[in-house]
Amino acid sequence: MKKQSSQFDKFKPKKSNAAIKEQFKQEKRKFKKEREEYFDKKKSEARIQKFGPKGKEAAQPSPVQHSRPENSGLMPLNKFIAHAGICGRREAAEMVKQGLVKVNGETVTEPGHKVSGKDEVKMNGKKIFPAKNLVYILLNKPKDYITTTDDPQGRKTVLDLIWRATTERVYPVGRLDRNTSGVLLFTNDGELAQKLTHPSNEIKKVYHVTLNKALDKNDFDRILKGVTLEDGPAGVDALAYADIKDKTQIGVEIHSGKNRIVRRIFESLGYDVKNLDRVIFAGLTKKNIERGKWRLLSEKEVRDLKHFGKGR
Repeated sequence: MKKQSSQFDKFKPKKSNAAIKEQFKQEKRKFKKEREEYFDKKKSEARIQKFGPKGKEAAQPSPVQHSRPENSGLMPLNKFIAHAGICGRREAAEMVKQGLVKVNGETVTEPGHKVSGKDEVKMNGKKIFPAKNLVYILLNKPKDYITTTDDPQGRKTVLDLIWRATTERVYPVGRLDRNTSGVLLFTNDGELAQKLTHPSNEIKKVYHVTLNKALDKNDFDRILKGVTLEDGPAGVDALAYADIKDKTQIGVEIHSGKNRIVRRIFESLGYDVKNLDRVIFAGLTKKNIERGKWRLLSEKEVRDLKHFGKGR
């Protein structure tokens, strides 16, 4: 029932705008503090679970506790590793071939070797388990961060930006080079990562490119027709001037997963790429995510990703 206003309401003292703003700021600070304390607690619990209260590695739970119901049957070894959140299937296959993985104490070099949740699987001497909780994180990557889970040179990595997001071990889907910014997805869902990075699925990416000089009409047409690089032909799916008044600003849609492909296309025609920003990946955008910030995907977004197919 709507509260009726009194004829004397206008005589009641009201808070000033400054007081209202100050109250809002205090509530915001309180919420931020509580959120940070929550994630700090989660991180601390994860450390204790892994290393024990005195810093020594704690005993690991049994594989049955960590494996998902659908992983209780046999699966290829590289798929098992991907489900553990170590890397994607292709990278896992390479690690197996290099002899870095043991199954029940024996080194296995065949990625298709079948294992189950009852097998003891170790990588580099450390026992691994399929992830229990699947996590999907979207980051608006800034420049000067490398897309890797670890860097021997001690440079900043993208994991430094999302460490508060989850206690699960996640890895980036695909790569953005150090000086490229924009949409970057993280997950421990090995099957989805494999799907989104496999060339046969032709997952679309859109980039905003800033060149050192205006892109002339002849070179515009040459890029649309396709150029030849040192590792073969390279084409784009769509090309447009992002700002008709500023022809150094280019929009590029592409599905190729070749290394540094967008930069190399323009460099092959004598242009320097001053800024490169990925604005769309597999239908995901960086809308409402500030540079260097992240958010979790919604259930609908995850469903849409799993139905993403060729040419989308």
